[in-house]
Amino acid sequence: MSVNDAWDDARNDWAGTWVARRLDVALRDLDRPVGAGLAELLGLAVRRNPRRAHLLVSTVLGKHVPTDPRLVRGAGLLLGELVRVALSGAERVHGRPETDHAELFGGPLTEALKGRTDAAAALRDRLEATGPPLPAVVIGYAETATALGHCVADALGGAYYLHSTRRPVPGMPPYGAFEEEHSHATSHLLLPADLDLMDADLPVVLVDDEISTGTTVLNTIRALHAVRPRRHYVVASLVDMRRPADRAATDALAAALGARIETVALAIGEVVLPDDVLGAAARLVAAAHDAGAGDPSAATPSAATPSEPSGSPGGRVRRVELGWPTGLPDGGRHGFTPHDRARLDAALPAMAERLSAALTGGAAPMPTRVLVLGFEELMYAPLRLAEALADRLEATEVRYSTTTRSPVLAVDDPGYAIRTRLAFPAHDDPADGPGERYAYNVAAGTDPGRRFDAILLVVDDRADTAELADGLLARLTGLGAAVLLAVVPAGRPVPAGARRVGDPVRVEEGEER
Repeated sequence: MSVNDAWDDARNDWAGTWVARRLDVALRDLDRPVGAGLAELLGLAVRRNPRRAHLLVSTVLGKHVPTDPRLVRGAGLLLGELVRVALSGAERVHGRPETDHAELFGGPLTEALKGRTDAAAALRDRLEATGPPLPAVVIGYAETATALGHCVADALGGAYYLHSTRRPVPGMPPYGAFEEEHSHATSHLLLPADLDLMDADLPVVLVDDEISTGTTVLNTIRALHAVRPRRHYVVASLVDMRRPADRAATDALAAALGARIETVALAIGEVVLPDDVLGAAARLVAAAHDAGAGDPSAATPSAATPSEPSGSPGGRVRRVELGWPTGLPDGGRHGFTPHDRARLDAALPAMAERLSAALTGGAAPMPTRVLVLGFEELMYAPLRLAEALADRLEATEVRYSTTTRSPVLAVDDPGYAIRTRLAFPAHDDPADGPGERYAYNVAAGTDPGRRFDAILLVVDDRADTAELADGLLARLTGLGAAVLLAVVPAGRPVPAGARRVGDPVRVEEGEER
């Protein structure tokens, strides 16, 4: 029996029911290393993409769905704990670690997924320090896994962290580039400021939220190995959806390179798709477009979604000075060290205090629901700020999510993972040109219980532009919530003569990053 059927019997509001019933898509569990299954860790949505029909929407990533930041961090640290076991060469029983992670962490994870904030905090706290610092080079994939990769590096304690980026630095050659299949335009770069740390004789950990076929990570390993061979690679993801042929390809590459390639994930399974899933999805998107008078998020064949307020550029936005430490990177775009993490940890309480004071404006009551909204690749700094704020404001429901490039159909139905959509223009002068960006599940839609009283948007100074004011900020002020803006300084590394890795790494066709 698929997990879709199992969850339909237990609860009809699983955020994948709508897609499962209309597209005949099923999720099938194969293994639950930490006790949670696919239907607990994922919802489903329909992409506005002719090459891929469905989107697996994580319940613990904090990208598309506003989530308790302590659950997001706890899930990332838990993935890092699995990586720690793989790197440490711990004893395995029947191919699995001797340590029973489902027994140790499955309880608080399951309860946190049900919405218990105390369980989310307990999961995070239990995983904050699980062993001595373990050195490694950890690489996260932009845009969805930048904070996840950070959390994996944090769990190891001694890791150097870098994530891919779409933002080039003039005069700084890339260490590695990721290109879309059938395209000559570079979309992803590796831009480490410190080549010695990047080239250290250490295992490499590749982190993504989802591994579908493994093509991208295998291409990455080939390219990295061509420049700096390693003996050990670990691929870490929240969910591993590879088929047997994909797993065989991983084994074959390991043999060809003479290296060890291990994979770890919170849940392992597969997506079962009908033959005509692309056509069926295209018909759903077209029907929604027709019903919504040109706006695919405005209505759907089964559930009307009121058009979200357009906002007004004249809406009041309060700026908050964070007191971001001088010289501290805003994240792993150019590298993030254990020392950087220690500096951030030390500064977070004071920054959370400033945010708390700003939310009340000095006299107003504390909002009951607050969203900390990050910006595309900038996920880790907003996550840590949201986490610190949630710890400080026990009576306030703090949630965390980020904006994205990925176009997804919105359906205001409890059985669908993307219920509302705000669309706005890019506001950081992207290298690949202007385009539309999205914030999902930020607007309340038809459910007033989902409304946020306050929204704190966190961007870097490269994104603090007139386009931001006229676009995303205008949409947010139109929702009726108090809107605050915090700006962190974007890292501007001194070019260190980085070298390009062999051939470009090609991102799996149709993959949204």
